[in-house]
Order: sequence, then structure tokens, then C-alpha cells
Amino acid sequence: MSDFDLLVRSEQDIGIADEKIVAIGTNLKGAAREEIDATRMSIFPGVIDAHVHFNEPGRTDWEGFATGSRAAAAGGTTTVFEMPLNAHPPTTNRESFDLKRAAAEASSLVDFGLWGGLVPGNLDELEALRDCGVVGLKAFMCNSGIGDFPFVDEATLSAGMKRASALGLLVAVHAESEEMTSALTGAARAAGKKEARDFLESRPVAAELEAIRIAIDLAAETGCRLHIVHVSCGSGVALVADARARGIDVTCETCPHYLVLNEQDMEKLGAVAKCAPPLRASDEQRQLRERLPDITTIGSDHSPSPPEMKQRDNFFDVWGGISGCQHLLPLLLDAEIPQDEIRRLTNGDVASRFRVPAKGALAVGKDADFALVDLTAEEVVRPESLHYRHQQSPYVGRSLRGRVRRTFLRGQMIHEDGKFAARPMGRFVRPDLS
Repeated sequence: MSDFDLLVRSEQDIGIADEKIVAIGTNLKGAAREEIDATRMSIFPGVIDAHVHFNEPGRTDWEGFATGSRAAAAGGTTTVFEMPLNAHPPTTNRESFDLKRAAAEASSLVDFGLWGGLVPGNLDELEALRDCGVVGLKAFMCNSGIGDFPFVDEATLSAGMKRASALGLLVAVHAESEEMTSALTGAARAAGKKEARDFLESRPVAAELEAIRIAIDLAAETGCRLHIVHVSCGSGVALVADARARGIDVTCETCPHYLVLNEQDMEKLGAVAKCAPPLRASDEQRQLRERLPDITTIGSDHSPSPPEMKQRDNFFDVWGGISGCQHLLPLLLDAEIPQDEIRRLTNGDVASRFRVPAKGALAVGKDADFALVDLTAEEVVRPESLHYRHQQSPYVGRSLRGRVRRTFLRGQMIHEDGKFAARPMGRFVRPDLS
């Protein structure tokens, strides 16, 4: 009998059995079915990307779990939380949840959790979504860009947060003021404006801050656990940190693109770098970097589309979404963010905030999810190296330091230098709400 199914030799050896980490130490003793020499690699816990859009079922031509999860695995991600849009139907009730879970179980290479939606008219569905095992509820405070996923006004968000609080569910919000963004966009369109700079000016930092303030106030009133997704500016993070200091249960996420790209990059790169909230000025980016200790999670907000949706004469008509799940970890490494901070933002604090205790660290008793990273290697991002359904990304041509060589899910290798396990291995992950 073997003591371990897999023994990874490194500065600290890792012993794995029955999909779990069972031992960590220097020069572990015992027999193993397989042994890996990782002494020249850095070992990172498998990334938990809590913000991806794989768009299945219904818009699988945009991405899909098969391609999206392979791209994630190539970047060292072992768990993803898939958003309720842009699937069709969106995940707003038990029936749509069951459709998405079946699609993911059939195709996903990585473990997955599923977000439910909070939209006008589905308050009576929230308990069923909780029982299905959603990681939380996602709401838009402005137009989502998807017709069957409408935004919530303040009264609807308040009622939804009150219900979510009673159910023990976290609510995540896309925080931009609908009133401000729709008025500015309407005025720009009426004036015939259609360039990237015009789009930037239609979604100012002030619109983000206004929505964050409203969401925080509602969380305080309802007792709801709140998570602000893709915060793009340091001043937004400051609002969250101040609220948390007052005892409000609120956290926030940012994304790699806000840390490594700015509004000049969007003007230069064009549609492939359009997102909402948009990329910000360099001084805002600097403040965001300074506020990293107050941020709880980093997610890719991988939001792909067919290429033709990025090809419009009017920048306002271009699909707003950045393809990025494959390079979440490499981008952070290349940005010289301290490794302990990367582990916290992509793993430890993610597992804690979303209450998935089997994940979150290279520790005894946890799932054996990890990536072997060559920190000395540099890789130029090229279209042919992208594993998305559509080979487009604002990072094409960018040289990144730090290359994921192998990715392991529950002790099984699912990726090695661009090659993948032959069958889907992802399992459904539900939060522990006890």
C-alpha cells in the first residue's frame, strides 16, 4: 500500500491521498504511486476565480465551459464561479440553475460554483436558488447589456438584500449609477459622439462611487453580506474599507485589467479592451494598487464575445467585456505584486468570503488544488496560445514573467504546458452556509 497517491517534492513536500492534502513537511517519508520533482518551481494554490462568464447554456458560441475551463486551467485556476448572465436563460430560478449545472458537469475541466441572479420579479425564487447551492446573488445597478437580465432599482435591491440576508446569501453588485451612466450615454449619442474617449467620459468614477455608497447603505439597513465586484478605482475601495471599519459586512473585488491597463491602453487597443466600469486614468490605477490590502478578492471578470461583437463603428455599440481568465495569475506575477498578497487575493480570502472550506490554501485537509509555476520563464501572449473559443485578448503581444507549467485539481494533473486532461473533471462547489 502507498502512503500517498502523489508526492510533490519541493522546499516543503506535499503528500496527497484521496484528492486531499494529507501531509506537508521537509523530506516527507513514505511510498507514493507517483512522485514529482518541483524543486525548480514555485507552488501556488489553485486560483479561485470568483468572476467568470462562460455563457452556457444559450450563448455557448460566446464561450462555454469546455473552452473557458481549459483556458482557466492553463493559467493555474482550479475553481471558477460562473455568473448568472450571459447565459440564456440567465440563472434566476431553479430550472435555469439546473440547466447550467448540467452543462458545467458535462464539460468543465475545473471545479465550479454558480452565481444566481437578483433581478426584478424573482424574489420568490431566491430560496430555491439558495437550496440549489448558489455561491451568492448577482445584481446590476445599471443596464447589464443583456436584455433578459434587467438592472435593479434601489427599492428592488433593498428588498432583494433583505431577503438574501434572511437566507444567509451574499449579494454581489455591479456598482455603477444607472441614472448617471444612462444620462451621459444618451447625451453623447445624441451629440453624435462615438469614440473610445466618449465612452470613457460616459462612465466616470463618480458614477461608480455613487452606486457603491447606495449599496453600502442598503447593506447596513438590511444586514446583508455585500460584495462589490470589479472595483476600478482606489476611492471606491476606500468607501468599502471605511464601511467595514464601521461594522458593515462588505468586501470588494478588483480585476487584473484595472491593475495593468489604463484608459490610454483602451484608446490604443480599442474594442478588445472595452469593459464596464471602464479602465481608469493612471493616477486612479496607482491609488487602486495602493489599496490592495483593503481588497478581498481578484477575479478575471472574463467576459468574452464573438469577434463580430467587437467590430462596430460606434464604440458605444461594441460589446463591453475583456477576455482574461487564462492570464489572471501570470498578470499578477508580472505586475510584481507580492506572492503572499497574490495567494490571499486569489485563494485564501476568496475561499473564506464565499465559504468554500475545502478550498483556500495548501494545507492538510484541503483539496489538492495547485499550480507549478516557473517564475523565471517569460511568455509572449499570442492568439494561438489562447484557449478561449475566440482568440482575442487585450494582452496579445504582451510579455509576461511567470509561466504556469502544470495545474492539478484534487491531485490530478489537468494541464501541462498547453495540453489538457482528456475528460472533464470539474465538480460542483457549494458554499457552507451552516
